[in-house]
Amino acid sequence: MNRLDTQFAELKKKNETALVGFVASGDPTPSVSLELIIAMCRAGLDILELGIPFSDPTADGPVIQRASSRALKHGASLANALEMTVTLRTITDIPIILFSYYNPIFSYGVESFYRDARAAGADGVLIVDLPHEESRELTGCWDEDDAFALIRLVAPTTPTVRMRTIAETASGFLYLISKTGVTGSSGLDVQSVRNHITDLRGVTDLPICVGFGVNSPADAQILAPYVDGVVIGSAFERTIEEHLTDPDLVNRLEEQVRNYKAALRPVPGEE
Repeated sequence: MNRLDTQFAELKKKNETALVGFVASGDPTPSVSLELIIAMCRAGLDILELGIPFSDPTADGPVIQRASSRALKHGASLANALEMTVTLRTITDIPIILFSYYNPIFSYGVESFYRDARAAGADGVLIVDLPHEESRELTGCWDEDDAFALIRLVAPTTPTVRMRTIAETASGFLYLISKTGVTGSSGLDVQSVRNHITDLRGVTDLPICVGFGVNSPADAQILAPYVDGVVIGSAFERTIEEHLTDPDLVNRLEEQVRNYKAALRPVPGEE
């Protein structure tokens, strides 16, 4: 099994929901970014979504947009993110998903990206703006038996028939967007999310992780019984932004990860 399969299997044995954490690589600076990510892994992060900063992150809310801008000002790039992945692989064995828009990958070269991402130790990629119908341009150069995952997005407006089509070419896990809008927006409709999870479970056996609009440990805890993973991004980036010059930033973020992870573990006596 690859790292993603192993991680989900191990968490299932413990009746735990995966904490999937997004951060923009290079935010606020390359060295601080690496220190923060190492602390997050130490605190209990189960899967890392390593964001590739992009100048036009249309699916992201203002918090992650500003995080990308800060990182880009310090020279962040896809190549830098791959170098960070190499470094992280000497420290942690948790799954690492590269989270990107298609433009940086296209500019880098799709074959070069695949080769270098695999060599760096990444476990897969999630591309926000790459539709199912156009993804063959990317995956056409992948080894057929490779475990490198293409994480697919499913929107709350996706019909069941299309859910099935998307799931058939996905691997690793499916990312269920909890609501229409951008990352970090408020107003989580739990019943609506549960209904979409039920529909998606009907067409796939892949793990399902939910993200967008999960802004607190309480939100994560409410969703945990129904999904395999919860994705937190804007909440972590908001902490970084609000404490950019705070010498205690690393400890703050580490404690935040612990709080989210605690919310995704079973309540004692209810395992």
